[in-house]
Amino acid sequence: MKIIKVELPDHSYNVEIAKGILGCTGQLVSSVWTKRKIALVSDSNVAPLYQAKVADALEAVGFTVHEYQFPAGEESKSLEVLADLARQMAADRFNRDDGVIALGGGVTGDLAGFLAATYMRGISLIQIPTSLLAQVDSSVGGKTAVDLDTTKNIIGSFYQPDLVIIDPDTLNTLKTRDLVEGYGEIVKVAALSDGDLWNLVKSIDSPEDILANAEELSIHSVQYKTDIVMGDEKEGGLRQLLNYGHTIGHAVEALADGGLRHGEAVSIGMIAMQQIFEDKGLALPGITQELRERLEAVGLPVTSDLLDSDEVFDKIKNDKKNRDGHLSLIYVHTIGGPVIKSIPSDQIQEFLDIKTVKA
Repeated sequence: MKIIKVELPDHSYNVEIAKGILGCTGQLVSSVWTKRKIALVSDSNVAPLYQAKVADALEAVGFTVHEYQFPAGEESKSLEVLADLARQMAADRFNRDDGVIALGGGVTGDLAGFLAATYMRGISLIQIPTSLLAQVDSSVGGKTAVDLDTTKNIIGSFYQPDLVIIDPDTLNTLKTRDLVEGYGEIVKVAALSDGDLWNLVKSIDSPEDILANAEELSIHSVQYKTDIVMGDEKEGGLRQLLNYGHTIGHAVEALADGGLRHGEAVSIGMIAMQQIFEDKGLALPGITQELRERLEAVGLPVTSDLLDSDEVFDKIKNDKKNRDGHLSLIYVHTIGGPVIKSIPSDQIQEFLDIKTVKA
């Protein structure tokens, strides 16, 4: 078992990573929580696979578990579904001494995390991510949110869990597309960090390779993100690096209206942004192609017809990362050499000549 410690000024916790660790959920939760009621939240895809198993493990050590489900999909990351879950918890008389466990992928982690952050002004939270995207990225760092209309994550909070439990064996039940989308975030981190993770990524040539190396990929990705978060919990500076690929990616994802997964959109956004900076002479030649090859090797998209849409800039201008009339753009000068470039918001469309980078 690999234990990564997330040490923050106001709240520290462990991320525990090991194959088969899901079976130890009862003991692990008992190590951080006293006996209480638990809202075990899953979507309609994950619940039939793991919810009963986790509930049984928790009840075996004395917890009282209420199993809640919501329809799978990004459209459930909404205020309406959030309110429905809160009503169920209120009906079951949950109080501030109880807790929420998010069991599932990124949508579940964001939704259940924000539920914990807001129910009675905040109750305890544990994350058990079951998708690659959630395991390597969204379950660590405390970001929780819901969407509003077509704008992602615009209503949310930073709310740290008490524990994160990562079992790479849960990836075996994912469909190929669901597995591969999470790999986009791994390539992102590898490009930012270089070192052992980039060397490992260079050896991944198929979805099967992702599964075979899932534990090591998770450990490296979580360790990098942890180091960033410990230096900048609330995204005031260094944590902005983790938005590499997300500025254009979020815009394309929104315009796709469900046609693109988050990791797929990040893949497209990363290549588009990197090509822009390479064309301007600010990034070393060839980096974009290296990234493109690593993403295409596992079947991730690296471009989209949506890049031709003028609506891309409308989405970018409304990006929540706009601050004081400027937007921070992330690229890598070389692998392992990330850069934050601040551009005035009224110059974004001129600077990001996206249509010229569409392959």
